[in-house]
Amino acid sequence: MTTIALACQEQLLPGTNLIQKYALATALGYQGIELRGRGNLAFADRLPELRRARAAGVAMPTVCVEMDHFIGDFDPARSADAVRNLRSQLSVIAELGGVGAMTPAAWGMFSRRLPPFEPPRPPAGDRQVLLDALGELGEHARAEGVTLFLEPLNRYEDHMVNRLDEAVALCAALGLPSVRVVADTFHMNIEEDDMHRALRAAAPYLGHVQVSDSNRYQPGTGHLDWPALVRTLLELDYRGWLALECRLRGDPVRALQQAAAVLRHALPRRAAA
Repeated sequence: MTTIALACQEQLLPGTNLIQKYALATALGYQGIELRGRGNLAFADRLPELRRARAAGVAMPTVCVEMDHFIGDFDPARSADAVRNLRSQLSVIAELGGVGAMTPAAWGMFSRRLPPFEPPRPPAGDRQVLLDALGELGEHARAEGVTLFLEPLNRYEDHMVNRLDEAVALCAALGLPSVRVVADTFHMNIEEDDMHRALRAAAPYLGHVQVSDSNRYQPGTGHLDWPALVRTLLELDYRGWLALECRLRGDPVRALQQAAAVLRHALPRRAAA
């Protein structure tokens, strides 16, 4: 991976299988498909399908966990199950020749912005649970030759890791090159005082970027300045993927085409894959 390339999450693409979805994706201007990994080891159960897709030339760089419990769960058994699923997803994405798997600390479990406002576990407990899980997963990712990506979410969806600097602090404490940070433009638009400054500060740990506009729809429908954001990434020598994770406004194919056009217009010719 020597340039910035565009990926689209699989559920956004019309089509009955990954081969059909990839044909449409490449026709619209994307170079890869970001997969979704459900619980109960469902991602590993898809291996026959995923192997066929890889044999047909489908590029599948990353998988985004899609479960109802995550590594930061208050219940130790549910946290352990999230780790078990992510270990499996890391192994599968490695077999597919991908880059890595990503997860938030948690999603929809607790918010300090909603009653009862105080979580049942203190901040030190949150941190230790995350370090333990990320450490185990980071070692497994290193053994598999891939990366675990930690994604900060906005304050209404998670109470533990909301900003890039909070994710960076966990990565720095671990000291594992196989654990890196995801920058999601939707969450950053809510949480970061200055998105560009936050990206620059996180640059040594930045491993993946997910994109949607300020309103969670496709790029071009909100107020984010895509040329400026992409320019910042280029200045940081970011050489990863921009993965579309959003809702689609309007006809899906036209919306996906619009998003690709907006992002590719922001990329200088030399940087676009």
